[in-house]
Amino acid sequence: MAPETKKHRKPPITLTRSDHESLSRLAESHAERNPAVADQLLSELDRARVVDDRRIGAEYVRMGSRLRFTTDAGEDRNVTLVFPAEADIAEGKISILTPIGAALIGLSAGQSIDWTARDGRTHRLTVEGVEPAPAAEHAELRSA
Repeated sequence: MAPETKKHRKPPITLTRSDHESLSRLAESHAERNPAVADQLLSELDRARVVDDRRIGAEYVRMGSRLRFTTDAGEDRNVTLVFPAEADIAEGKISILTPIGAALIGLSAGQSIDWTARDGRTHRLTVEGVEPAPAAEHAELRSA
């Protein structure tokens, strides 16, 4: 019999078609430079339910979304999920090409997910709330 694990089943995630396409290209282009995070992002993309851009609810984390999450370590953060060129931790802009960024994409308010930090430790985060990116900003981010 397999030993019990503390890992939880990954929650369902939903992505827009445009985010799915942009992120697939991004992950593939970083596969050689940063294989671990590229593989993690591709794994999330593979399990995502993909919907038309106009049919996604505001409660889902998309590229450019501002969100609040808490962790099992007691952290409570407000961040914006961005493409690597826009990342700035001091401004709370987290790159999709980080373990936590890849874990956040496609989640909705109230969902939790386990993610493995670069130090190899597993953490659990919960999305507390999501604000959609302004449409114009989202278009700019996609073209970056």
